[in-house]
Amino acid sequence: MLDATTRSGGTATASPRAAATELAVAVPVPAPQGLGARCTRVLLSPWSRLSLLVVLLAAAASAVLLFEPQRLLAHGWPPQLGGAAAAMVFAGAYGLCTVAFVPRPLLNLAGGALFGSQMGIGTALAGTVLGAGIAFGLGRVLGQDALRPLLRGRLLKAADGQLSRHGFRSMMAARLFPGVPFWAANYCAAVSRMGWVPFLLATALGSIPNTAAYVVAGARASSPTSPAFLIAMACIALPALVGTVVAWRKRHHIRGC
Repeated sequence: MLDATTRSGGTATASPRAAATELAVAVPVPAPQGLGARCTRVLLSPWSRLSLLVVLLAAAASAVLLFEPQRLLAHGWPPQLGGAAAAMVFAGAYGLCTVAFVPRPLLNLAGGALFGSQMGIGTALAGTVLGAGIAFGLGRVLGQDALRPLLRGRLLKAADGQLSRHGFRSMMAARLFPGVPFWAANYCAAVSRMGWVPFLLATALGSIPNTAAYVVAGARASSPTSPAFLIAMACIALPALVGTVVAWRKRHHIRGC
């Protein structure tokens, strides 16, 4: 068969089957342009996901304002719940409340008042890690793609670089020394390139001193002159003072980054 060349003149002649194959390869297949595909692209776009995150956080904050979890300090825990079940429910509620911007000191005081020092510390730490993980996951999935292109300022780039390159160390410092709100640290870490394991491990370890101090203060609030209450208050005030001094001394370094 004379598919490629003729025997007489040697002129290249493509066979009809080869030409059809080359034509089929050269022509790209158009992407589906239906209404469903366009709606899917819009719904999964970074800004749509960020809008969903804002709506979820606004709904959570509204729910907190409606149900007023701070009433636990005045009215106590529902009598039908007790023991380990109450601790598990409180830990779950603690985590959800931190996602909804409820201050952790208030929740830690409530944990101490409701469960005492030992169980209160364990319950509060479990709720802390749970809430941090939920916030980190929401920020990473729904907000990172839209917010990372906006990190253009010098301070924002410096903070992002610290969290991305030194995630465990930076998050440990943010948890140990007050000054950065718990929810702000969660969402800033989610926007950065910090990994899950350094974030959760630094949160669990770095939150122990501050959480324990507030829980003990809540458990001993009825006796404000007791040594345990006074030591707890000193443990609350000392990190705040140290954090203020460190931030003051590091301000020039951060500005120069």
